[in-house]
Formats: sequence, C-alpha cells, structure tokens
Amino acid sequence: MSATQSPVISRERVISAGAKPLPPMIRQLSLVLALLGMALFAVGIASGNDRAWHAFQVNWLFFTTISSAAVMFVAVQRITTARWSRGIIRFSEGFVSFLPFALIGLIVMVVFGKSHVYPWWKQLPSLQHEKQVYLAHQFFAIRSIGVFAIITALQLWYVWTSVRLDVGVSPEGGAKWATGLRAKMRAGFGEERRELHSTHSLQGKLAVFMTIIFGFGWVVLAWDQSMTLDPHFFSTMYGWQVFMGGWIVSLMVLSVLLRFYKKHLGADDIITDAHYHDVGKLCFAFTAFWGYLTFAQFLVIWYGNVSEETHFFTLRLTHAWTNWTMTGAVLTFLLPFFGLIGVKPKMWAPTMFFFAACSFIGLWIVRYVEVYPSVYGVTENAPFGVWEIGIFLGFLGVWGFCYTSFMDAFPKFRVFLLTSPYRDEVQVPVDPRTMEPLPAHE
Repeated sequence: MSATQSPVISRERVISAGAKPLPPMIRQLSLVLALLGMALFAVGIASGNDRAWHAFQVNWLFFTTISSAAVMFVAVQRITTARWSRGIIRFSEGFVSFLPFALIGLIVMVVFGKSHVYPWWKQLPSLQHEKQVYLAHQFFAIRSIGVFAIITALQLWYVWTSVRLDVGVSPEGGAKWATGLRAKMRAGFGEERRELHSTHSLQGKLAVFMTIIFGFGWVVLAWDQSMTLDPHFFSTMYGWQVFMGGWIVSLMVLSVLLRFYKKHLGADDIITDAHYHDVGKLCFAFTAFWGYLTFAQFLVIWYGNVSEETHFFTLRLTHAWTNWTMTGAVLTFLLPFFGLIGVKPKMWAPTMFFFAACSFIGLWIVRYVEVYPSVYGVTENAPFGVWEIGIFLGFLGVWGFCYTSFMDAFPKFRVFLLTSPYRDEVQVPVDPRTMEPLPAHE
C-alpha cells in the first residue's frame, strides 16, 4: 500500500459493522427525560417562574454550542481533506440532529419569552443610543433567529450530502421514520466516481462558506444570547470564548462515543487506538486554546480597569458566584489541561472519561455563570435547584433522543469514503463534469 492510500476495509464489513442498532433503552430513557424536562419547563412558564426561562437559556446555549461546533468540526475535515477521521466522523455528524429543536427553542425564547429571558427588554429606552439601535426589539429578533436559521440550514445541508453518499452505496436499512429520506437520497444517485467528485466539490464550497458563517454567526449569537444580558458589558473576545467552549466539549463527547461504538459495534478494525490518540490530542489542544482565550479576555479587561468591563468579572468573583466561577475554570481548563498532557491519559478509557466529564460539567457551569449573575446580580445564594437540574435533564433527553434517532436511521460509518476504490482521488480534485484534474490554482 502506497503512502497516498488509506487502509482497505471491505464494504460488506463496514456496512455490517454499522448495521447494529443502538440499545433501545438509550432512546427510551432519553424520551422520558425529554418529556419530563419539557413538562417542567411548561409548568414554569404557566406559573410565571422566570427561573424556568433562565434555565432554558443556559441549557440552550450549552447543548446548541456543542452540537453546532461538532458539525463545524466535520466541515473542517473536508477543508483539510482529512483521511484519518473517515472511520469516526459520522459520530460527530449525528450532532446535527439537535439543531432543528434548537432553532425552535430559540424562536420560543425570542418570541414568547423575550421579557423573561432578556433583562434589558423593558429597559431599552434607558440605554445608550447605540445600544438602543443594536438591541431594538425587531432587529434583535430578526438577527438572532435569522443567523441561527442560516447556520442550521447550512449544517443540515452539509450532513445531508455526506450521508447521501453512504446511503447510495448501502442496502436499505435503518429506522422506519427515515425511509422517505433515504429514498430521496438514493434518487438520482449516479456512477460512484462521479458522485464522489461532485459531492466533494459541493462540500468544499459548503465547508468554507459554513466556516465564515459559523465564526461570524456564533459571535453574534453569543453577544445576543449571553453577553447582552448585562447590557453595560462588552468584549470583542466574548463570542470566540463562548463557541470554542462548545468545540472542546464536542470533542470530549466524541472521545467517549468512540469507545462506546467500538465496543458496541465490535469495530476494532475501523475505530482504532490511533483515533483515540488523535481525538485526545485535539481535546488537549483546544482545552489549551479555550484557556488562552478566557484568560486573555480576563487579563486585558482587568488591567484596562474600565468600569463598564471590570464589573462583569467583579460580580462573578464575589459573593455567591465566586465558587461557581472558580469551579467552572478548574473543571473546564485546569484539570483537563494538566491531565491530558501525556499519551496514556488520552488512551486509557477511565482517565479520558473523567476528563471528558470534567469538561462537560465545567462548561455547563461556565454557561450558568455567563447567564445567572447578569440576571440575579449581587446575591449570597446562587439560584440552583429543581429548575436548573430538571430542565438540564430535559435538554439531555432531547439531545439523546435526536442523536440516537439519527444514528439508527443512517449508516454509522462513512461507507463510501472508507471503501470506494476512488476514495483517495479527492486528494487531487477533479472537475466533476469532465473528470479531469483541476489546475493547482483552482
């Protein structure tokens, strides 16, 4: 095998490995949690309890940033024409299934919960003119919903093109709810080599465009859904710090899913120790990057000593919020950073599970600290109880239900790119119309 070729695995083997459904109990438990959590949210709305809205917003930010970042990571694999991730990247593509629910959740917050979720909504006339313009109710609603709708549409489109290749070369199978979708994917599916290059070309354009929209869009969403809860604070680094937190945890969750799928599917020859190590290195690298962004933002603001900026951190480092803030920093950065420096912690399941759990819990606390102090201000008792826990479990249930439904409906591996005899031709792009190599500058 030459250095430019990827390992050969038979198509029958990949299809059979990915055909095993997930344990039904996972989906059933997820559905129960989803129904109970959303019912609790409904009770909160009906009783006029604003904490239900605030807990909903914290969990929306937490799960949505993770899911959207996971799909962006998938697109990065196309931009770099990566081959190492072909056996595992479908596990991240499944995160896209949560985004339609997230879009509905955002609409619910902006349209129906606006006066409960956003403290500035009724205070708008008292703000500075520039902030009145930016936070004007109609402009705010159109901007937030519009930006996220574009991100969601792009990411669904991208994953559709990826899954379509695998459905096109696989026998019919999977959850019945997606039978019609699989039929649409197979409709018009042509010769394998041409499908490979036409899809590769389309994905290249989608991935680059998605990168631009993702970076800009999530900065806007981080400002709108998190930073502006304190309308007097502003930071140009805030958006990056928010969506990169989701990026870290999406990789941490992927590291756990790899181990689950390898055992559940008996896929030792497809999911390898090299994948464990590679994903572990990415977890470590982006933990360091998130820590850099977070500390750089804090340091510049603290030494600048401008009251419109420093009050944001002063509040979070005093009174009831001190322990929450420090715990979030320790779990999200300190423990995973020092714990994942070596090779063995990245490879050994117990340590990887531990640090993934640290990041997962830590980022939830970070989201909590982003939202709650801006809403509740100086207090000696941080609001945390049945609303926060119950609605978190509800979101976890929705996410699990969406994810398992997706993974049982479509091939669990990239069958096409793992087994096609033309799979490595994408390293030298061709014109999908003529099938001739493109000049280097194109």
